[in-house]
Amino acid sequence: MSDWTAGYVTDIGYTFGYYTELNPLRIKQIFTHAGLKYPEVGMACELGFGQGMSVNLHAAATATEWYGTDFNPSQAGFAQELAAVSGSEAKLFDDAFANFANRSDLPDFDFIGVHGIWSWISDENRSIMVDFIRRKLKVGGVLYISYNTLPGWATFAPMRHLMTEHAGTMSSEGHGIVTRIDGALEFSEKLLALNPMFARANPQIVDRVKKIKGQNRQYLAHEYFNRDWHPMHFSAMADCLSAAKLTYACSAHPNDHIDAINLTDEQTQFLRSIPDAMFRETVRDFMVNQQFRRDYWVRGARRLAPLEQNESIRALRVILTAHRTDIVLKVTGTLGEADLNKSVYNPILDYLADHKIKTMAQVEQAMSDKSITFPQIVQACMALTGAGHIAPAQEDHVIAKAKKNTDKLNAHIIRQAAGSGEITYLASPVTGGGIMVGRFQQLFLMALQKNKKLPAECAQFAWQILSAQGQRIIKEGKALETAEENINELTGQAVSFIEKQWPILKALQVI
Repeated sequence: MSDWTAGYVTDIGYTFGYYTELNPLRIKQIFTHAGLKYPEVGMACELGFGQGMSVNLHAAATATEWYGTDFNPSQAGFAQELAAVSGSEAKLFDDAFANFANRSDLPDFDFIGVHGIWSWISDENRSIMVDFIRRKLKVGGVLYISYNTLPGWATFAPMRHLMTEHAGTMSSEGHGIVTRIDGALEFSEKLLALNPMFARANPQIVDRVKKIKGQNRQYLAHEYFNRDWHPMHFSAMADCLSAAKLTYACSAHPNDHIDAINLTDEQTQFLRSIPDAMFRETVRDFMVNQQFRRDYWVRGARRLAPLEQNESIRALRVILTAHRTDIVLKVTGTLGEADLNKSVYNPILDYLADHKIKTMAQVEQAMSDKSITFPQIVQACMALTGAGHIAPAQEDHVIAKAKKNTDKLNAHIIRQAAGSGEITYLASPVTGGGIMVGRFQQLFLMALQKNKKLPAECAQFAWQILSAQGQRIIKEGKALETAEENINELTGQAVSFIEKQWPILKALQVI
């Protein structure tokens, strides 16, 4: 009897996460910053879309036509339901990669996204995937791919092997994956408590296991407990993708583009002394002990001339997605937390504080009398994007067209919040992607739509839904027991939501 799972965990669903690196608009921003020509993305595909949150949010919120597959039929069914609700016409399947790659009804793609799957599938499936990319990615097209990498995983790989061996051999037959994960973690802690030589040689392992123990079991199942688990050096990835005529473009993570928060001056100079760009990337992974890479690759990289690059940057549109008073002028990189220059960042944030779309040229003009240079503005916008405070914005005609689909998708998601807190993103036609909105905030939106205008009314509405299901709010790790305690907590959250987040969601046209 064949095993359709191919060793991949299927008895627990993947998380309902959203990954902004898959947003075509984010690609445009990053490529322009890196001085690379960017393809207009009319056709896109996501391989291994999980629950389908990213593919559906992007299909609903952009003008891009999306395709995708995930071999888990329950996940594919959920994703298809979202596509039908939104009216995006995203074409989503439950094909294995080999079957999907042989479909005759697929177009060629401007963009292919592969998030959270490459390191957890077999060599055979990776070969199928590369061949698919070779055949279906257009000249000038972009691949986004994320994967576990070395040297960052080198010290923990033996521990991961131990945990999966325990789950496969020591756990009771018939027990679900969550029980097996708990058993493997408990066993690992007992082993490390005996202070084995491995732990002495790798003292950080003990804290890492403790951290893992507190993580979501859905995430752990798919991160650690698949049969296949293959961290890969950057150079090995380059070798794999060379068969598809792909060359490395740049990191998909904005903060990776800011050397000052990731590398010392000496490290930066050392890297600049390496003439080969690919080897330089490998060396950089050792500098930062890279564990997880999020990269863009391109089929036929073409550079922008300096003048063309600056003009393209000035044409980019951005919008503030966080409340001005909540923004802390700090950014985190490999070197730790760094303070941002208040004389540069405060004027930019103040200018964007009305949550209206601005071009980078408008930002530059507004900063002209404040001694803030164009390069400073460009770096500030990258840092603020990486921190999640600002996002690139689509053109007005695209926003207007997408809003019909995002309204339908968001209404459906908000209705689900009455019974579940699993989905914490709504679609914005302005940003072309997902915006984090927690369950309670979605319940407040539901209350506001029912003409409950005051925070106390919104809190009471939410509490009626929660209490009817025997649910309580968890605060500082403890459940609030009395109705009064729960309502007071909800009221405080509703006040903050109505004052801060609601106006932003309206500006982003989420509602």
